[in-house]
Amino acid sequence: MRRAFSCIYLVCSTIVLSTVAIVVSLFDKGGAGAHYIGRFWASLHLKVSGVKVVIKGLEHLANPPYVFMCNHQSALDIYTLLACLPLSFKWIAKRQLFKIPFIGWAMTRTGYISIDREKPREALKAMEEAARKIRAGMNIIIFPEGTRSFDGNLLPFKKGGFTLALRAMVPIVPIGIYGTSQLQPKGSFISKKKGVIYINIGEPIILEGLDRSAKTKVMDDVRERIEELMACREN
Repeated sequence: MRRAFSCIYLVCSTIVLSTVAIVVSLFDKGGAGAHYIGRFWASLHLKVSGVKVVIKGLEHLANPPYVFMCNHQSALDIYTLLACLPLSFKWIAKRQLFKIPFIGWAMTRTGYISIDREKPREALKAMEEAARKIRAGMNIIIFPEGTRSFDGNLLPFKKGGFTLALRAMVPIVPIGIYGTSQLQPKGSFISKKKGVIYINIGEPIILEGLDRSAKTKVMDDVRERIEELMACREN
């Protein structure tokens, strides 16, 4: 019964609140109002699903803008980050997601960043525009694995997010999430059971003084920090 209600709620709330976000975006150039609606949508979904979130490390978020980089285990990662991070931010996502009715339309209207991996020239232009917006004060979230992990272990990182971070030259904040894949495995539309999700936010990794040749080292540093943050969920 709970899962059926969660499914019905998710579909209905997505349609209604995405429509509201689209309307709000017509009058809200900065996107703060639409982001608030997104947080409300995600928070309600977690509550209906019986999911509790334990978050640590918020004290590290004192001087935005940031490029947040997080491991990716489940669709619940999106709801959890949207509901619990106290800063307004945009997502970088593959172009296909922007074609989904309602939620994709809302993503387009509210300024989320679309990357077409099959068209490198367009992807590069999108990266340049994103870097400009980040330098102007916009926070973004990237899943450097590029897709969800089936077993919870980190997949190889894609280089695109690190290219963007080094273009923008703002700190990278590593985030480790644990528990989402157990509650809603990859391929599931809604969470299968109640439970707890842990979010650990690490100290910002400063990029100032580095150039693009440091990309591999930065990738290794971020990967190491995310693995540590995933492992210390109960401490």
